[in-house]
Amino acid sequence: MAERPRTRRARVLRRNASDAERVLWRSLREMDLPVKVRRQHPIGRYIADFAIPARKLVIELDGGQHATMTEADARRTRALNAHGYRVIRFWNNEVLGNLEGVLQVIASEVERAPTSP
Repeated sequence: MAERPRTRRARVLRRNASDAERVLWRSLREMDLPVKVRRQHPIGRYIADFAIPARKLVIELDGGQHATMTEADARRTRALNAHGYRVIRFWNNEVLGNLEGVLQVIASEVERAPTSP
């Protein structure tokens, strides 16, 4: 069976993760979350940095380039919302400088029941 283009792209993104993505992924794997976390997970036409399908939650990490991409990020968030996902965003420097705070926010979001679209 042929590999889908988004799946191929997701695999490339996993191999080329940013430092913040690596740190967060390692920490999420070490947490005792009651749900499965996926990284570089295709949803619609986008690939979410991290997704928790059981809670319909997407975690996006934004680098400095996103400061000028606010409209593109808003479109992406609306598209993910249309698929029923809540989106939370963190700056890379938040993950690298305040990992415990980021993990607390994620843990509290995981506790929330998923919303319907």
